[in-house]
Amino acid sequence: MNKRTFIKALGLTAGLSPMMGFAKDISGIDTEVKAKTLLPAPLKKGDLVGLVSPSSASNDELLFQFAEETLEALGFKVLKGKHLSDRYGHLAGKDKDRAEDINEMFANKQVKAIICIRGGSGAARILPLLDYKTIRTNPKPILGYSDITAIHNAIYAQTGLITFHGPNGTGSWNSFNVSQFEEMFFEQKLVKYENEQEKGDDLIVKKNRIQTIHSGTAEGIIVGGNLTVLTGLAGSPYLPDFKDKILFLEDVGESPYRIDRMMSTLQLMGALEGLKGFIFGQCSDCDPSGGFGSLTILQILEDFIQPLGIPAYRGAMIGHVDKQFIVPIGAKVSMNADEGTFQLMEKIFQA
Repeated sequence: MNKRTFIKALGLTAGLSPMMGFAKDISGIDTEVKAKTLLPAPLKKGDLVGLVSPSSASNDELLFQFAEETLEALGFKVLKGKHLSDRYGHLAGKDKDRAEDINEMFANKQVKAIICIRGGSGAARILPLLDYKTIRTNPKPILGYSDITAIHNAIYAQTGLITFHGPNGTGSWNSFNVSQFEEMFFEQKLVKYENEQEKGDDLIVKKNRIQTIHSGTAEGIIVGGNLTVLTGLAGSPYLPDFKDKILFLEDVGESPYRIDRMMSTLQLMGALEGLKGFIFGQCSDCDPSGGFGSLTILQILEDFIQPLGIPAYRGAMIGHVDKQFIVPIGAKVSMNADEGTFQLMEKIFQA
């Protein structure tokens, strides 16, 4: 994800532990929070859901219509954020307004879930402005991916609330994604995440193949998201403690040397130490640029993950792809690195 200027603005500093950083006088922030897992309220057809734009602006009015129609087709009524169509430079409005929309959706008891219309960049700017006390009091699902990684991790770090890394409102809502959404939210199944096999006319299956980095099985709380956005949270109270967690990562549009740099950052800040498992999704358009050669993504992952001796694999259907897993950040899962699968172990909604 091309957010290097954005990350520099955050003051990214290698070598800092995930829970160091901002002082406690930031409103609503607790750098010492050790929140227990907080389950969101369940969701059903007919519920009112909020549509917000916490990151980049959308320059096509038709996208707002697509997102609203998609949610209605899923069976929901839609409440648009007051500042949904705002614009401030490349951002979807001023920081305080984008944060206000999210805070109001959590405070509104009639709204049962929050859907982010798109990613891009800028979500990290609003993290100090989110009302984490209100979020704790009114736990509900929030769905999105890419730059929304910042919001997912901040909410989980500050409240323990399970959030959902998956299609944005303007994303792809094909039959695979819709079916998984319904299984998770309406049927409340303990979803098993196994890549869809598409053989096509070829003799063997080539699409959605997984590669085992280190064999084995593990159980733990799953956390993660977009690698670029995640490393941009280094040194802040918005990055969860990764100890005893299963970490999943994905990215888009990054050369391998940049993936290598960001994995180095995670290693130097101690985020890789104590992991129970590792899952790498898709790195779309992450081809090497010209020059004197490049490491492959697999070589980079092997360099940083294999020495940990934990179950690990790459190729999961997570990331900037049409068919993508909806991953509940903060949920307990089991994983099998040899099969390239993981599965929910416990209910993720309130009874």
